[in-house]
Amino acid sequence: MTKPNRFASVAKKLLLLTWLCLLALPAQAERIREIANFAGVRDNVLVGYGLVVGLDGTGDQTMQAPFTGQSLTNMLSQLGITVPPGTNMQLRNVAAVMVTADLPPFSRPGQRLDINVSSIGNARSLRGGTLLMTPLKGADGDTYAIAQGNLLVGGAGAQAGGAQVQVNQLAGGRIPGGAMVEREVPLDLGANAGLLELELKQADFGTAQRVVNAINNEFGRPVAAARDGRVIALDGPTNPNSRVNFMAQVENIRVTPMEAPAKVVFNARTGSVVMNSAVTLRRAAVAHGNLSIVIDTRFLVSQPAPFGQGETVVVPDTEIELQEQDAYLRVVEGADLVDVVNALNALGATPSDLMAILEALKAAGSLRADLEII
Repeated sequence: MTKPNRFASVAKKLLLLTWLCLLALPAQAERIREIANFAGVRDNVLVGYGLVVGLDGTGDQTMQAPFTGQSLTNMLSQLGITVPPGTNMQLRNVAAVMVTADLPPFSRPGQRLDINVSSIGNARSLRGGTLLMTPLKGADGDTYAIAQGNLLVGGAGAQAGGAQVQVNQLAGGRIPGGAMVEREVPLDLGANAGLLELELKQADFGTAQRVVNAINNEFGRPVAAARDGRVIALDGPTNPNSRVNFMAQVENIRVTPMEAPAKVVFNARTGSVVMNSAVTLRRAAVAHGNLSIVIDTRFLVSQPAPFGQGETVVVPDTEIELQEQDAYLRVVEGADLVDVVNALNALGATPSDLMAILEALKAAGSLRADLEII
């Protein structure tokens, strides 16, 4: 064995040893703020319809997008300008857009929000455009913010003489701080005699029990009680300032969550197969082989004899070949993730075949995990 090969072998062994050590490490404690949220403390989505003007001939074609012209006519009428009925406005610098934003909790009037602007017509580009005043409404239909400003489009493009080049997306843009909050979302924490609710991001009875014990140990008295596998009730202070201090202290308590259940995730579009460390394999025998069918068609020319009365014709000659790869039963078994990976790699299966093998192992009762397709 040469020296480089010896070094490569040692490096592979060290890498495998490091991976095994990482898998053997116990679950790390996390802050409660990373695994749970207080009920009601969340974002609210806003949406609005508006117009982008100032485009360099890349706006909507109003014949195919008549709503753009209607919107402009309505806006001009509100500004005191009357457009005669039936006027065909050949607009090229205007585009109809949808504006979206997230309203953070505890937002107050006058605060700024970042907004996303997306074309809904056939505009070629929104680059260089200006969004006109657009009301942003919530799910209840009330207006919570007003958006306006110059768009920032990350793409670029040009076309001439039938040739076109484009980099990134041109039909959407962003305006940092492009919306101003006009109305706050009412939120009264602790309105019910200081009662608060803590919601786990992933429902788990074991994790809920650990969170309750950690909170009660932190405060030295029973202030937390689990309602189910997700919601935990907290007996918080009624004073607003004391409540904020209480919530901050709760969020910073460290808890070791329960290990996630064994799961194998398939991505049917990309062929990816992902499994967590809890996946195990009971002893089973698997035979894996590929079946392929090859169809080859060749076209031959049939030429008649000289001075004959026949015609020259093209005759297809089709050959079908069936090939099946030899396969032998292999024993697969694994008590941890490393054993499972080694056992499956020994089959020499492609990701697509691996999905079928894992599904068969699950049906046979050997794979101790849930299957999920995304």
